[in-house]
Amino acid sequence: MMNEPLTTIEYDILNSVYFVEPFENILKECNEKEPVVADVIKQLIHKKYIVPMKWDESKSEFIRSFIYDSDNMRAYNYLATKEGLMAHNSK
Repeated sequence: MMNEPLTTIEYDILNSVYFVEPFENILKECNEKEPVVADVIKQLIHKKYIVPMKWDESKSEFIRSFIYDSDNMRAYNYLATKEGLMAHNSK
């Protein structure tokens, strides 16, 4: 199955999440309004190109398994998946 080419904002967001990054950093890197960045991140999560991450104090590491609240984007960090990196690198 061939995916659609990435838009500029999708590319920019994927470019900023090669490593786990907080929402604030992604906003700074993308030079776009917060609602636009938030909507695109939600789309990329739906496409499985990005995963939301949360810091787990007890493990001292980021974890993926939790209930994601997309109304509170700033509470999470984000990371590109293998599929997201492959889409990013194919542009």
